[in-house]
Amino acid sequence: MARGRLRIYLGAAPGVGKTYAMLEEGQRLAVAGADVVVGFVEPHGRRPTAALTEGLEIILRRTMEYHGATFTEMDLDAVLARRPQVALVDELAHTDVPGSRHAKRWQDVEDLLDAGIDVVTTLNVQHLESLGDVVRQIAGVPQRETLPDEVARRADQIELVDLPPELLRRRMLHGEIYPSDRIEAALTHYFRVGNLTALRELALLWLADRVEEGLQRYRAEHGITTPWETRERIMVALTGGPEGDTLIRRAARITARVPGSELLALHVVPSDGLIHGDQAALAAQRELVESLGGSYHQTTGDDIPEELLQFAEAESVTQIVLGASRRGRLSTFLRGGVGHRTIQRSGPIDVLVVTHEHAAGASSALRLPHPSRATGPRRFWTAIVLAAIMLPALTLLLILLGEHVDLSLALVLYLLAVVVIALVGGLVPALLAALAAGLLADYYFTPPLHSLRVEHFADVLALVVYVVTAVVVGMAAGTAAQRTYQAVRASSEARALSWLATAMMHGQDLPTLLEQVREDFGLDAVSLLERDTGHVAEPRWYVVASTGQDPPERPYDADVESPVGDNLTLVARGRPLSSDDQRVLAACAAQLVMAHSHGRLAVHDAETGLRAAAEHTRASLLLIASRDLRGPLGTADDALNGLGTPADPEEARRLDTARSALRRAGRVVSDLDDLSRLHAGALDLYLRPVDLDELLTAVMDALGPGHTLRCILPEQLPDVIADAAVLARVLTTLAAEAQRHSPPDRRARLTAETRPGLVEIHITDGAGEGAEEAASGAPPVRSADSLALRMSRDLTETMGGTLERSTVGSGFAVTLTLPAAAPKRDR
Repeated sequence: MARGRLRIYLGAAPGVGKTYAMLEEGQRLAVAGADVVVGFVEPHGRRPTAALTEGLEIILRRTMEYHGATFTEMDLDAVLARRPQVALVDELAHTDVPGSRHAKRWQDVEDLLDAGIDVVTTLNVQHLESLGDVVRQIAGVPQRETLPDEVARRADQIELVDLPPELLRRRMLHGEIYPSDRIEAALTHYFRVGNLTALRELALLWLADRVEEGLQRYRAEHGITTPWETRERIMVALTGGPEGDTLIRRAARITARVPGSELLALHVVPSDGLIHGDQAALAAQRELVESLGGSYHQTTGDDIPEELLQFAEAESVTQIVLGASRRGRLSTFLRGGVGHRTIQRSGPIDVLVVTHEHAAGASSALRLPHPSRATGPRRFWTAIVLAAIMLPALTLLLILLGEHVDLSLALVLYLLAVVVIALVGGLVPALLAALAAGLLADYYFTPPLHSLRVEHFADVLALVVYVVTAVVVGMAAGTAAQRTYQAVRASSEARALSWLATAMMHGQDLPTLLEQVREDFGLDAVSLLERDTGHVAEPRWYVVASTGQDPPERPYDADVESPVGDNLTLVARGRPLSSDDQRVLAACAAQLVMAHSHGRLAVHDAETGLRAAAEHTRASLLLIASRDLRGPLGTADDALNGLGTPADPEEARRLDTARSALRRAGRVVSDLDDLSRLHAGALDLYLRPVDLDELLTAVMDALGPGHTLRCILPEQLPDVIADAAVLARVLTTLAAEAQRHSPPDRRARLTAETRPGLVEIHITDGAGEGAEEAASGAPPVRSADSLALRMSRDLTETMGGTLERSTVGSGFAVTLTLPAAAPKRDR
């Protein structure tokens, strides 16, 4: 059987006309020949709405009793038996009366849909589960009736029924929504213009998202990859460079100008696994994107323009924001920049290239080439010095060889020198060496000698080919050297972090771990500091662990600091660290904090084990003591019972007091025994549905003729999940305790009430003070528990319930809460 179709009329607030629109649709379908019935419609006294039900078959509602009140619900069985083509069911998020087949009306609707019946229903946006917190902030009223969003998402059709806030308020004033006694309160609270406008926007945005989901599903089913500009999606490409903040803010301004647009940020991670870009800057830029309402994404690939465009097509991006290239003109000439290549392949996607202060040529000042971060400043300057020595020395050697050297041999030897320099210092020294060697070859070995002028075309061609070859070879060698340096560094970083993790697994102490960190980074001293949270105004720090000479004891005494969280920081004294070293040090600091936390947990576990052993010993002693006392108490009880009844009334009274005290001591010993068995896990429980009406009969018998208990129970009280014998003992103990606190002329009272999935049993003394406290909902005032009450609480918690005590003066009241059993069908 095909599943029925669900159509929802969605509104922003009550009174917009959802039920009216649903009934109009029912009338239209009926005129078209469809078999339509009214499963449930709530006109709320609105005559135009009720008039639309005329001519439609109405399924009579089911009448139900709950807490002494009469309610009507949709008769689901009758609708299923009738099997119409279309059923009109109002208020999809409604909560059914307890005792119905389902807890929610949407579950009833699911049964209708599974039976092949089409359903037309209504829903207010404030009842959607995902919008509960937002609606509470807007209207100040929590929504108790909610609907899972997935139910609404599965609807075949969702139609918005909308009214402007001013028109909706006029309908309220005319009495078309609420009765006259509720109009003023509604207009000044829930139906304010601001509330209605916000709810209306929520409804429109939620429905727009559902339309977007349907559009994306349609495009995927039909293989449509080109973006449709139904909504502006602005994507900013991040490299981890300093220009990222500028690009994000520029893209955010573009997004803000177009209502309903989205901001996305994408960082492409190279597939070689090496670290590219400033990770700290990327983390900060991610926070900036999310703070501006955007979303941050990462993908992996070597062809950055291709990855950008693939992501843009997958997310239907309409604009891409790129930063102007930071590369020089020569590098851009040899291999087009990311922006240029993205524009060439972008197709219908707009590409915006934003200039910034870090772009190449943005500053007119002459800047010397800076050392490459990939090879390090030491190797950079070593290569510069090597070029300054090697090229003149090689030129002098070739001049001394005289006629044995021609231009081709000189160019080959110069090319070899360029490769060596590139391997040492990277790309920039290699390019400088290639240009310098070309000039030297032209000046000393190209006719006319000692002049930069070249006479023969072949010599010109040879020099040009040499320079190009030297540049290409230098770039390749420099890139290989950079990648090798990065790989070695990444391997060293991974080895250092792996050593720390392994040492932590083997239980190395913090000073040993700190000493390894100090040696790895070449520092003089390292300390792990923790802030004393008790001194907020003036932070105080104490040393968790330290190593080295004169370790810093405060963050501002250190040369290097790597905070981890709000209260822990790793500080060091010694040489300054580069940004890459500081990044690795931060990872090491996180590992050290984990080791510190692990140590604390180990100490806590040891202390817990000691406490558990002490508790076990105490329980064993109590068990032995209770068993040893049973014999003497039994003997004393037999002796008192054998004395008979004295003739002297005073003597008889004393004898009764002694017997009562002895029985009470016996109960205490029995309670100690049971409590020890309970804590030892030796008490077997059989949990099943228990009828409280039947159980209270056993409780009254156990209390005896000297105790009375007033029981007040509702007519429809579900069974509770409990062990019948244990629950009877708990109720007997609590009732006796309540009667002990009651005045002589008052009886203790036991009442019960239901909560969703729970049953609450209130036992109060006869004075009434505790009952008033329990009924008022005020927080309970906890007092010292007796042994009997302690045992009752432990037994209740073992059955899966809770027991709370509250007192006012000498009053006594307890609330026992137990899980409710599923309602029986015959009730």
